[in-house]
Amino acid sequence: MKDIQSGAAGVSGPLGGRAGTPGSPSATVESASGFIISVMRRLSLVFLLAASVLAAVPPPPNIILITLDTVRADRMGFLGSKRGLTPNLDALARQSAVFTRAYSQVPLTTPSHATILTGTYPQFHQVSDFQVPLAQELPYAPAVLQAHGYRTAAFVGAMVLDPGSEFAPGFDRGFDVYDAGFRMRHHGEDRYHTTERRGGEVVAHALAWLNQNQSKQHPKVPFFLWVHLYDAHHPYDPPQPYKTKYASAPYDGEIAYVDATVGKLLSQLRVRGLYDGALIAVMADHGEALGEHGEDTHGIFLYDETIRVPLMIKLPGEAGKLAAGKQSSAKRIETRVGLVDVLPTILDAVGVAVPQEVQGQSLLDMMKAPPPPTPADRPAYAETDYPHRAYRWSSLRALRTGKYLYIQAPRQELYDQSADQKAEHDLSVASAAVTSTLAGQLDAFRQKTSNSHEAPKTAVDPAAQEKLAALGYMATDPNASKPGAPDQGADPKDKIEIANLSSEANFLVEEERYPAAVPLLQKLIAKDPGAPVPYSQLGRSYVAMNEYEKAVPVLRKVVELNPDSASPHFQLAVALLANESVAAAVPELEIAVEKAPQWDQAHFLLASAYAQTDRAREAVTECEKVLEVTPSHYGALLLEGQVLVTSKHADAALPRLEKAAALEPDAPEPHMFLADAYDQLGRKTEAAKERAAAKHLGVSDKE
Repeated sequence: MKDIQSGAAGVSGPLGGRAGTPGSPSATVESASGFIISVMRRLSLVFLLAASVLAAVPPPPNIILITLDTVRADRMGFLGSKRGLTPNLDALARQSAVFTRAYSQVPLTTPSHATILTGTYPQFHQVSDFQVPLAQELPYAPAVLQAHGYRTAAFVGAMVLDPGSEFAPGFDRGFDVYDAGFRMRHHGEDRYHTTERRGGEVVAHALAWLNQNQSKQHPKVPFFLWVHLYDAHHPYDPPQPYKTKYASAPYDGEIAYVDATVGKLLSQLRVRGLYDGALIAVMADHGEALGEHGEDTHGIFLYDETIRVPLMIKLPGEAGKLAAGKQSSAKRIETRVGLVDVLPTILDAVGVAVPQEVQGQSLLDMMKAPPPPTPADRPAYAETDYPHRAYRWSSLRALRTGKYLYIQAPRQELYDQSADQKAEHDLSVASAAVTSTLAGQLDAFRQKTSNSHEAPKTAVDPAAQEKLAALGYMATDPNASKPGAPDQGADPKDKIEIANLSSEANFLVEEERYPAAVPLLQKLIAKDPGAPVPYSQLGRSYVAMNEYEKAVPVLRKVVELNPDSASPHFQLAVALLANESVAAAVPELEIAVEKAPQWDQAHFLLASAYAQTDRAREAVTECEKVLEVTPSHYGALLLEGQVLVTSKHADAALPRLEKAAALEPDAPEPHMFLADAYDQLGRKTEAAKERAAAKHLGVSDKE
């Protein structure tokens, strides 16, 4: 500062001469000028120092969350597997904190991801099944991070996490981009372009977004990127070369493909200079039973096959520390943790305050501190309501604490996991006091962590329930019943064969392998004659096989068992229409649209039935209801136009038929009816033009 002050005294005047003598007016002005310049120079130095300090503060780290659907912990090399399936994940694990005893809180995709992204237990966020909305007031990772300046994007691999398909309503909150857009399969289509995507395509979408996000417009804005890979979910159908290499173990082939896909993402992060500075968290949402404890897939039981999951978190800068030989946070952590702990850990690591409602605990201190001689005991809770909602059996709850796994069910279970890792020897009777103590602890924990507010009601979408079946899950009404207590309904242990048969039969139906599905469904009905879903699938199979006379009595049984649902009435009506019993189909469709007013497909079928039974006015009304929901519904536009022409209302028919023709330019039918409408109106030139168009598109004059 002294140099700056002394320099100011010798500053030349504005005309280049020396400053005036002391005491003169010019000297006074010169003195003031020198003072101002001195102050400005001081401020400039302050600003430069402040700028250098700000430049030294690193920007918030990018966050990359990778969730691996249906991936067992025991397939991971970094968790002891010798199968050699996961070289890329193993390499990441060497730079990460690896949690060797991490547990999911629920063995279903949508509820588990709700736990991961909210940091709350299932009994609090209440997303206990598909189609249950994620409440607006819940803490939610993308919304929290977006409020702190992060750009947010999600790239998911299947319909079960698609907010637009009503499987995961509310999951797009806080995301700038939510890449989903799945739909039902049609005849002849494959699942990878409809209900799910291969992991390679999911990653390609994410990388395309990264290219745009890291453009010159947003070079310093941190991002939160969620990538969800669905490939390991049943059915196990890995792409080549994994399909051939793992022909005898297709699930392992899916794991190897998932690992390669993660490797591609990590490699591209390195190429873009984004890898080392990012926080990268990788975990499975749940595992897969693969026949252990009698369960083929997941959702029913709470044993380690479906609840223990891989979990690793790489903190920013870990790769650089290891390369420089510096102390790293990469380590193996033996303490029991849960997926509920992921969100608070991420927020803590990037310096964002953890919302008060979050129930999980940050693992950051555990990651940074030296491992204790004896891991601390942190209980892990899990539950599933899927047996109750899908089959009306008992719900299950579990508590892992100390050396024990306790499962609350109609017949309680207790396992000493220090000596019985596979949970094969139930000690609940022999150790009744321990069982009773853990039952009390579980009840107290659940009561303490439950949400006092009732879960919001869900608009039941029969079409969404059909989509749910397409992914191998039993379609249920999420409002049909509250979560069941573990002593209400049959013990799932006694019914697991039914769940397995249901899953396999459902898969065969969705793959359009109806002849193979029929005997399985008949076997299911014999075992559980009170369950409506096997009847529904059997009736659907008969319809697809054109055996309508067999379908009708089966579907009448579905209506009898489940009269308050729209879907059974609709399915019965389809069979009746195919069996040319149009009059009998009408009341079934009227019930269906009453119970599901927004179901455009049911309204359209009812409009068609009205038209076939000479109820033109009602047919037009139903078409209008379809168009209220789906304004570009080609079938409704065409049918309404046809009915209006037939009933001599050609003027009203024209706009409907013109729109239908624009929607399907290669279809001759709109032009046929437009020709009739123009004839009625005496507009012969337009009529001839439309008739010629219909003929050009494949309709003969005789038609």
